[in-house]
Amino acid sequence: MPETHSRRREALRTLLRTANLDAMLVTDLLNVRYLTGFTGSNAALLVHAEDTPIAETRTTFCTDGRYLTQAGAQVPDLERVIERASATALAARSGSEAAAHRRTGFESHKVTVDALDVLAGAAEGVDLVRSPGLVEQLRLIKDDEEVEALRMACAAADRALAELLAADGLRAGRTEIEVARDLEARMRDNGASGPSFETIVAAGANSAVPHHRPTEKALRAGDLIKIDFGALVDGYHSDMTRTMVLGQPADWQQELYELVRLSQAAGRGALAVDVEVREVDAAARKVIEAAGHGEDFLHGLGHGVGLEVHEAPSLSKAGDGRLIAGMAVTVEPGVYLSGRGGVRIEDTLVVRDGEPELLTLTTKELVVV
Repeated sequence: MPETHSRRREALRTLLRTANLDAMLVTDLLNVRYLTGFTGSNAALLVHAEDTPIAETRTTFCTDGRYLTQAGAQVPDLERVIERASATALAARSGSEAAAHRRTGFESHKVTVDALDVLAGAAEGVDLVRSPGLVEQLRLIKDDEEVEALRMACAAADRALAELLAADGLRAGRTEIEVARDLEARMRDNGASGPSFETIVAAGANSAVPHHRPTEKALRAGDLIKIDFGALVDGYHSDMTRTMVLGQPADWQQELYELVRLSQAAGRGALAVDVEVREVDAAARKVIEAAGHGEDFLHGLGHGVGLEVHEAPSLSKAGDGRLIAGMAVTVEPGVYLSGRGGVRIEDTLVVRDGEPELLTLTTKELVVV
């Protein structure tokens, strides 16, 4: 998608000029991927800020010899430099053109103190300016290609869970680890390159632990089973949680599930352009607080999702900013009763003008297996 990546670099140039920067040294690999399409493990990018066509021709990509062929295929539209110390090589390039690169931004939220010393030594005559989060500002709003990748990732996860349930994959005697491995394999079978993160399968009392890691604990009749999982497609992550019951649910389990379902519906309903992220969290949280379980909702309501499974914005009490059309976020309230069990329901959605677009389509009715 050379045109897509060129458009993203042009948007970055606008931010650079606003920040009074002459250029930007991009070293975070996810940001390099976002701006170029490159998926290797070593790369850097030097983006020029001029508001002229020549800025694109002067923008330089660097990787090492292992990726010579891959770089030619994935980054055909930029000058390519082959050098193992990619960031240092581009810092030196900036220094060699110091008159034009007097102020060069760098990703200070990613670069270590020691690495900065190396870059500063290479970029002689250049002021390296702390410029945290500029590319991430662009990544907040997903373009059509990104949303399609997210749709595919969510669809792979939906299909995998449906297949797991159809194959009686949640049955007494299976362990949490067995279920997690089964689900991850099914996501790969449905087009994912792998899971978005380590799959959470938490049965019985373990479901009251928000980020429980699967164990050899066997599923038993009467267990709440919380499954938090996602698929990775084209570098983009889905994120979904469903909670089910193995066998006939107890009254308290049904009541807890219904409470979380109503809270999650309130959170989804609050997703609208220009709404403060804290207000979205509050909309879901007040449902749980009104039922006397405010202290049992142990985390924020949700987060952004894209090239990272957890990225901005943060839908939480401490979150900052307002929703913008094109943001991809999760809504995932939970109530956790220590020693008994917990319920979380999570979807991935895209903020739109009007109703948000729901990407995770598995039912949110209580599933009894």
